[in-house]
Amino acid sequence: MDALIPSFGNAAFTIVAFVIALSIIVAVHEYGHYIVGRWTGIRAEVFSLGFGPVLLARTDRHGTRWQIAALPFGGYVKFLGDANAASVGGAEHRVPEAERRHTMMGAPLWARVLTVAAGPLANFLLTILLFLALILSQGRPSEPLTVASLTPLPPAYGAGLQPGDEILAVAGRPLSAAGGLTPDSAPLPAEPVVEWTVRRNGQEMVVPGPHPIPSLVGGVNPGSAAWDAGLQPGDVVTAVDGRPVVAFDQLAEAVAASAGAPLRLTVWRAGETMEFTLLPRRTDLPRPEGGFETRWLIGLTAGDVFVPVTETPGLAEALAAAVERLWFIITSSLSGIVHMISGAISTCNLSGPVGIAETSGAMGLAGGSWPSWALWRCSRRRWG
Repeated sequence: MDALIPSFGNAAFTIVAFVIALSIIVAVHEYGHYIVGRWTGIRAEVFSLGFGPVLLARTDRHGTRWQIAALPFGGYVKFLGDANAASVGGAEHRVPEAERRHTMMGAPLWARVLTVAAGPLANFLLTILLFLALILSQGRPSEPLTVASLTPLPPAYGAGLQPGDEILAVAGRPLSAAGGLTPDSAPLPAEPVVEWTVRRNGQEMVVPGPHPIPSLVGGVNPGSAAWDAGLQPGDVVTAVDGRPVVAFDQLAEAVAASAGAPLRLTVWRAGETMEFTLLPRRTDLPRPEGGFETRWLIGLTAGDVFVPVTETPGLAEALAAAVERLWFIITSSLSGIVHMISGAISTCNLSGPVGIAETSGAMGLAGGSWPSWALWRCSRRRWG
């Protein structure tokens, strides 16, 4: 019986997280319909969050009744002349002739088009604002790239870096402010300790430090094999099926080579060594240049050996980055749909309401946090 309590708690949290996320999305979406409809002369009779019995309600000076209903799984705007909550016309004949201009079906075409389009546009605007707030609050890596704090790693990794070091190069390869190697850089040696060129207290020096992209877990994809097995951000994978790994690319290659066969991961976690057995899952990932690639993954993203000092970007730059992220989401989603219809990728990439709810709950339990510079370095994120 006791084993059921944590499971029930997680299920309850999943439901709450899903309802909150759905309510926010629906409220913004429906408000887009409502406000543009009002601006274009289409009168809203009811704005409802939820369905079923009404719990709270009030009518504003425009004659719209705002209400919260008992079933919090959506919402709607009912315009004048609508026959039901689905905004289906058919009741215009009940509206006096002089008022029919204020119904959805009686309004000019341009007004109807704007009102219908305003819902999804409101959600796009919400996404941009959320990304913008995240970017402005968390900042971007400063120039020059400077260490703010170090990530705990096994003792075998070099410990020469210190907070305040300005990073000039690693293993002789220069680094960009976003933390990535320059495009023309040679591959890094797969060694636990490499040479870092830093500026410390005004002096340039070479110090031993960890591989810049070690087999360190930066994130665990909700619902993935790694998530189900219990891996956590901060874990360091030291071996796969008994074979040592140092760099995250080695881990990714081992997962890809498994072709779906079970893998035994040796993991260092806060000084302890642990064993996990995972079954890689076939996944279709969007390419930065468009399209998809099919790979075997366990649901891990690479972590960072240090957190950089950040600075607040300008509003225009942050807004451009937010729009870029939204555009990537839109194009990837549309490309995914096209590829699924054509059979190029599996329809298993689609999530239904249950899958969306599980992801919402998982992100809520994980805190839904991003690395402080994630939006500035998404293009180089490694997956495994």
